Amino acid sequence: MFEPLDRFVARYITLTPEETELYHSLFTLKKVKKKQFLLREGEVCDFEAYILKGCIRAYYTDKEGKETVLLFAVEDWWVSDLSSFMDRKPSNLYIETLEDCELLVIDFISKGILFESIPKFEKLFRILVQRSLGVLQQRFYASVSQTAEERYINFTARYPQLLQRIPQHQIARYLGVSPEFLSKVRGAMAKRH
Repeated sequence: MFEPLDRFVARYITLTPEETELYHSLFTLKKVKKKQFLLREGEVCDFEAYILKGCIRAYYTDKEGKETVLLFAVEDWWVSDLSSFMDRKPSNLYIETLEDCELLVIDFISKGILFESIPKFEKLFRILVQRSLGVLQQRFYASVSQTAEERYINFTARYPQLLQRIPQHQIARYLGVSPEFLSKVRGAMAKRH
C-alpha cells in the first residue's frame, strides 16, 4: 500500500530502509466511502492525507450557503486544510470525498515526530506548500484576469483526468460560475468546434 507514496517521496528525498520503516509507521491507512466528510467547517484539521485512490474536493460556503470549490484532489495528490492544521485553529473549509477513497493519513503529532526523526521530510513538505501556494496564486490571477471560458479551457487542459470524474456543477463552483452559465460556455465552445 505504501508503494505510490514511496515513489512520491523518492522524487524529492532519499531515505534509508530504517527511515522508510519509521515514516511508514507514522501514517495510517484510511478507507472512506463516497460523500463522506473528512473535515467540516469549525473543526480543527488534524490530518494531511496522501490519496492512494479516489477523488476529494475542498470547499467553503458563504453566508447564503453558496459553495465555492477551492480544489479537487485525486491519486498521488495531497489534501488538508494547511492553515487549520499548522495553526491548530478551526477550519473554514469542508473536505468531502466525491468517490470511495483510500488515503494514507498523518496527524499533527505524528508529523512533528516525522520532522524530528527525519528532518529531510521538512524539505518535501516545504516543496508541497510552495507548489500549493503557486497553484493558488495562478488560480487567483485567473479569477481576476480571465473570462469564464478561458478559465474552463485552462481547467480542461490542466486537469483532463478530472473531467469524467467530477460533476459539471462542481466544476462550475470551482470556476466561480453557475452551472447554467458553464453549460452555455460549453455549448458555445462546441458550436465553434
